[in-house]
Amino acid sequence: MSTSLLYHGFGIHGYQYVRTAFEKGTIVFRITQDAFTLRCPHCKSRIVRRRGTVVRRFKTIPIGSIPVFIELAIQRVECLRCNIVRQVKLGFANWRRTYTRSFERYVLALCRHMTIQDVANHLKVGWDTIKGILKRYLFRRFKRPKLNHLKRIAIDEISIGKGHRYLTVVLDLSSGAVVFVGDGKGSDALAPFWKRLKRSKADIKAVAIDMSPAYIAAVLENLAQAAIVFDRFHVMKLYNDRLSELRRHLQREAEGPLQIKVFKGTRWLLLKNPENLNNEKDESNRLKEALKFNEPLASAYYLKEDLRQFWNQKSKAEAEKYLAAWITKARSSKVAMLMKMASTLAGHKYGLLSYYDHPISTGPLEGTNNKIKTLQRQAYGFRDMEFFKLRIFGLHETKYALVG
Repeated sequence: MSTSLLYHGFGIHGYQYVRTAFEKGTIVFRITQDAFTLRCPHCKSRIVRRRGTVVRRFKTIPIGSIPVFIELAIQRVECLRCNIVRQVKLGFANWRRTYTRSFERYVLALCRHMTIQDVANHLKVGWDTIKGILKRYLFRRFKRPKLNHLKRIAIDEISIGKGHRYLTVVLDLSSGAVVFVGDGKGSDALAPFWKRLKRSKADIKAVAIDMSPAYIAAVLENLAQAAIVFDRFHVMKLYNDRLSELRRHLQREAEGPLQIKVFKGTRWLLLKNPENLNNEKDESNRLKEALKFNEPLASAYYLKEDLRQFWNQKSKAEAEKYLAAWITKARSSKVAMLMKMASTLAGHKYGLLSYYDHPISTGPLEGTNNKIKTLQRQAYGFRDMEFFKLRIFGLHETKYALVG
């Protein structure tokens, strides 16, 4: 082995190769430091006197599946300028670490494709060592994400476990990066974000949220100039929830075994979009039969399909006319569920029409929430909440691929 291989293979320069040892299934490279590189670690002076050595081993990149260590007798020096006695700084490892910087880089590369436990098993170290390397890296990169470039953001909460535990997540819709993770949900969870945002002087143009009164009040208070865009998927989810309640109510009131049989199993058919109905399972005919027996249910279903078309209009003016016509039609149906939905949409008209000025939604954030849940499942939960949040900040760099 040559000294140049130390540099090109393991990122070690300024040291000379001495010998190689093979001990209990490991490879140990002994090196020594060049005398002319000795400096005072405090004042960088070259005027030093040697004061003994301490032998240490550092884990580095493995060769195949065989662990590799670098052994060095670290020199202690007395500085004749500042009169202190300390060990010299190492060029290939950080202070008080038992592994080299190249080993850290290798660990971070593996962590992009493997779980922490998998990396630990592969490198034959403890999982806490791998976690420590990853946590320090994430902390350096994401401890305070920059906010001054933000233009369009999305806000939503995600459930992270039993007992109504939530995190509130803010996503930059331009880059797909998470810029804030708050504990809990509602306006209180966003308080630290608003403080940092004001200091950053970011010019937020639009915010995509659901129709939560807490989020609406928080955005109006802290981003008065930004347009509020109500997410289309949350609007349709609200409609589907109310449609399910209507179906359950009608099923309870159904008379006769035939009507009860028709209603059974129609919940998911009502929630599906027409183009997603499975003809092989005769879902279209089953749905038509259920709608034929009940006029309120039929009205609610067909108005649902009409509402979906609101986001496909050619202009904001046409969308405003379309929404007004839909609200009139829903109110004239005399179905309580539809009248309630019409009132809800009429009260949130400004946020629905804002979509045509800023065509954004919380869809990318829902995708990030799915990544967060995948991250939780892979780790079987997180006990270190700070580490969990740091992993969330780095999720936009993670790719999940379907294989097999």
